[in-house]
Amino acid sequence: MELSFEQKKKIFELHQEGFGYKEISAKFNVARAYVQYICRLIDRHGLESVYHEYRTYSIEEKETAILRVIEGHESIFSVAIDIGLPSRSSLSSWVKSYKENGYNVVIRKKGRLRSNVREKEDTRGVGEGKRRTSPKSFEAYNRERIYKKIRCLNYRGRKEEKEKTTKVVTELRQELKCSLAFILETINENPSLPNLAKSDYYYWLNRTDPDAKNTKLMEEIKRIFKENKDFGYRRVWLELRKTGWTVNHKTVKRLMSKMNLYAQKKKAKYKSYLGDFNGTVDNVLLYKVVDEKNHKTEYKRNFSTSGVNQKWTTDISEFHIAAGKLYLSPILDMHNNEIISYNISTSPNYKQITDMLNKAFTKFSDLTGLIFHSDQGWQYQMKPYHKALKEHGITQSMSRKGNCLDNSPMESFFGRMKTEMFYGHEYEFETLEDLKTAMDEYIDYYNNRRLQPKLKGLTPCEFRSQSVYSI
Repeated sequence: MELSFEQKKKIFELHQEGFGYKEISAKFNVARAYVQYICRLIDRHGLESVYHEYRTYSIEEKETAILRVIEGHESIFSVAIDIGLPSRSSLSSWVKSYKENGYNVVIRKKGRLRSNVREKEDTRGVGEGKRRTSPKSFEAYNRERIYKKIRCLNYRGRKEEKEKTTKVVTELRQELKCSLAFILETINENPSLPNLAKSDYYYWLNRTDPDAKNTKLMEEIKRIFKENKDFGYRRVWLELRKTGWTVNHKTVKRLMSKMNLYAQKKKAKYKSYLGDFNGTVDNVLLYKVVDEKNHKTEYKRNFSTSGVNQKWTTDISEFHIAAGKLYLSPILDMHNNEIISYNISTSPNYKQITDMLNKAFTKFSDLTGLIFHSDQGWQYQMKPYHKALKEHGITQSMSRKGNCLDNSPMESFFGRMKTEMFYGHEYEFETLEDLKTAMDEYIDYYNNRRLQPKLKGLTPCEFRSQSVYSI
């Protein structure tokens, strides 16, 4: 579906307001990747980059972009944004045409061919007027084809370089019908290409697989890996030793890499940090202790409070089940560990933060002097977030980069919640709605019924009432 300029402009404005790519794509009935591309393109080159104006690109411009994808191994998405293409599919077409036309850039002429030109093209090659390619131009084409195919090679060491070059030279001999001497001469006369002697070529051409003797071992490794998908090479090696195999662990690692057998990696946790875009602030809860006697300097964290609504903290945690993911964004009072407000969303967007703040501000009209702590997530670096806290007289504080201990009260709550209601029960939640209901019920239980020794055997809400009454 092709969108108008006004629709693309609206998509960018919604993204600036904090709406996620998934929500915007559903609204406009387009792919999520398309929405992401439009937002990144406008952010990089401005609104003029999405006008429907036709622009021509020179052969040099096209070839530079294509080689960045093929030789530089850059993604089509990033290269298309970098050069300001209105659609990334254009670059995909360039790359495809480049490969299909013998690694040459295709430039299509505008307009329709005249009838007499088409007639000439149709009758070309018939009878005595047949055009023949000169030997020099044919040789030049072959040389260029060899250069481009060798340049596209990617290798990690000298052995792999020789092996892959030999394979490509064999392919070129069959494709171009050229002599081996011509191909090797073309490669070796160019200093930017890997050198390949004739003796090296025949050595690697006739070289037998050194792992032919390990056929039975490789079959046994496949069997162990098939039964234990989470086994890496070390545990596969231990299993082999149990069954009587005498083999070095490095050999097992090499054979598993050769067969593309890799252990399943742990799922990455959600991280909201996307870099510092001039929105970070200092950690107000951190203070320096200087030991002049031992010439040492320590940094300590001050989470202590004398009453409620003095220090709050917030963060976002991901809950992942088979049906999808939910993101919890709560506010915790450090005085009584109470969850002041929270929002549960299917995507970690700024709308979630706004809802959480509005619920907290509705509860308490006067929050002057409150310290609100968080990590350096992108949500907490946004200008609307800074403005909302400033309007209510709240001092913002942020953890140091890569230091989760600076926000340990919030991390402690997430760990406790997941241990008590989530870990070990993931497969009990069939839908995201089931998980959301369980999360709502736990937070209500945590605030109103869960007794805490730290709070003198009271619940967070009871301790708040007691603290307010004593004042």
